[in-house]
Amino acid sequence: MTVFLQDQEATEQFGAHLWAALPRKCVIFLQGELGMGKTTLVRGFLRAAGYSGTVKSPTYTLVEEYTLGTCQVVHFDLYRLVDPEELEDLGIRDYFEQESICFIEWPEQGGSLLPTPDLVLQFQAEQAGRDLTVNVLNNRLKI
Repeated sequence: MTVFLQDQEATEQFGAHLWAALPRKCVIFLQGELGMGKTTLVRGFLRAAGYSGTVKSPTYTLVEEYTLGTCQVVHFDLYRLVDPEELEDLGIRDYFEQESICFIEWPEQGGSLLPTPDLVLQFQAEQAGRDLTVNVLNNRLKI
């Protein structure tokens, strides 16, 4: 399925839709070039979950964690990752074993250390906005 996202607000609204649709343990790959709206989507998700703090891209820190009541949300940005083995130092396997919703930007940088995603969201620029291709890989998800 492909969804047209006209602007930042539409991207945040789609993220809010995901808050209602996703189970509390899943892995979402976010793919697309720089500036496509990957972090904006995560911001919309977190806002819908009740988070009111700053949501920034973890480009330099690799990971940002958010605890929302009983829900753990982890946002990875692997753009600057040099070697997938660096993820072992982060304890990345622990994130996937716990009950958490993991958003991963630039998942191709993580190689075989990443699990198979439940959902892949691919952003692509269009003249007046973005096309978001939604690929559900886990049949328990109803997007």
